[in-house]
Amino acid sequence: MNRSDIGRIRMANEDRSWAGLTDGGLTVAIVADGMGGHQAGDVASQLAVDAFREEVESAAAGMTEEEARELLRRAIRKANEVVFDMASRNEQYHNMGTTVVAALFVEEQRLIVGHIGDSRAYRISEGGITLLTEDHTLVNELVRSGQISYEEAAHHPRRNVLTRALGTDSETELELQALPWAAGDILLLCSDGLSGMVSDEDIRSTISAEGSSLEEKAESLIQQALAAGGDDNITVVLLQSGSGTDGEE
Repeated sequence: MNRSDIGRIRMANEDRSWAGLTDGGLTVAIVADGMGGHQAGDVASQLAVDAFREEVESAAAGMTEEEARELLRRAIRKANEVVFDMASRNEQYHNMGTTVVAALFVEEQRLIVGHIGDSRAYRISEGGITLLTEDHTLVNELVRSGQISYEEAAHHPRRNVLTRALGTDSETELELQALPWAAGDILLLCSDGLSGMVSDEDIRSTISAEGSSLEEKAESLIQQALAAGGDDNITVVLLQSGSGTDGEE
């Protein structure tokens, strides 16, 4: 299921998401967090989600892992082409772009995740919470090179500067990985409006709480991000193995 909130500061919601089953029964999800002036960010994220969805909607379940990787790669490449083309042809959309994090389930044991930017994917299981993606940000590069600490990164004034985005160039580098998946695991895709405001441990405890539905867990995460300040748009997609969903934000 997916939920999105404008937050307490922004004048528009530039996040877009979709989660559901393709016509062929494949479970797919995507979150895009747009950027650009004069509402170009919401144009970029909507174009990206629409192009991605169009590319995957006829895909059938039962494909091999390699076929699934190629499908995800092709869908995100198509989204990049569409956003870049619109930005190139319209001055008001010049330099617009978007993050993207997307996932699809292959059989019951494997998960394919692709991302560009700082929207994240997490796996929550009995063993705890695992961040599956690595932020494509200037601050993360500084952490990796040892110039600043992880704690300093959380409050760095340039923590939102991306080193990679979808739609800003004719070609963009996608990070793609195949991961193991177990029954009962929950996948979280989110924009940085959640991950930048709510700690990984609070995310884990909320999603692991017994007796609440995925909808209630997602709503609780949104409310925690708002209570922490709601500095950005907040988008949450939760998927559990064996529980396909549909719907749009």
